[in-house]
Amino acid sequence: MHTETYRILGSPMQRNMYLFVALAAVALAIMGGLYIIQSQTPAGTRILVVSTTTSLYDTGILDLIEDAFEAENPIDLYFISVGTGLAITHAQRGDADMILVHAPSREFAFMEEGYGVNRKIIAYNFFSIVGPGDDPAGIREKTPTEALERLIERGRTGEAVWVSRGDDSGTHTKEIGLWSEVGFDASMMEEEEWYREAGAGMGKTLQIADEYGAYTLTDMGTFLKYSKDGLVTLEVLVGAGEELINIYSAIAVDPEDNPDANFEDAVTFTEYLTSREGQALFESFGFDIYGVSLFNPAVELLSTGSDPTIAAWVAVAGFFEGSECPPEYRRGETNLYRDDG
Repeated sequence: MHTETYRILGSPMQRNMYLFVALAAVALAIMGGLYIIQSQTPAGTRILVVSTTTSLYDTGILDLIEDAFEAENPIDLYFISVGTGLAITHAQRGDADMILVHAPSREFAFMEEGYGVNRKIIAYNFFSIVGPGDDPAGIREKTPTEALERLIERGRTGEAVWVSRGDDSGTHTKEIGLWSEVGFDASMMEEEEWYREAGAGMGKTLQIADEYGAYTLTDMGTFLKYSKDGLVTLEVLVGAGEELINIYSAIAVDPEDNPDANFEDAVTFTEYLTSREGQALFESFGFDIYGVSLFNPAVELLSTGSDPTIAAWVAVAGFFEGSECPPEYRRGETNLYRDDG
């Protein structure tokens, strides 16, 4: 196990500088990308800018969805792949028409603050704690709580290393919540030698953890892809369960907050993602390669309760005031909520 400290993000000042530079770089990339797209987009085709979490983008599922959606609609999808925190920031700044993210608490705040509407849960999978096969911390098949407590104990004795995303993403948000549940403040552990921050997307974080023989929290979609492609040798040590459910949602930018947002096409795309065709893409994606689907469709699960246990987990973790999208946050004429009782 390597013992060097790996921190792209260090002090609060460094983190703020990193965030500023990242935002500036992505903003420039967006402007340049949109200019190119607009110059190449056929007449009569509209552009929909979607700010999305890296775990959806990196797995390749959005390429599949883009091809299928654009074949049926005169809409050119343009994805901005960043962590959930930056995805939300882009939408707040008017740089995106909608977001695809996986951090319910952040999503609710986005809606409450007047930025987002027409939220729809589109898919789910599970987070997992992964680590080296020899498992020096001895967390294999423990509960998440037991595993994190053990990691703190073994980390402080020099027997284990943890690599955090450290990038304000949905996975990072989940990690902070898990540490909090066992009574620890992640921000207070940043100065401890065993706790390291990557400040990177999920794929890069997995590779850093693999390099250092460390543990990390990952979404299963990205992990399966990187593992199958031979990019990491880490193993799943703590897997699926209620505490680790990972919910993906689509949210349109509120046209009342940003009249320039392409709200109509955002709704059209959300309706496609939640249609039988769109949900079938989630259900089948990756099965032929990995033997399991990287994502599970959520619409039928929530409308019929086909698996009552998992449906209850999704509702507890992903509903807001008893609904995936309370009525006061719904805009326009849409079939998105026709199954609501």
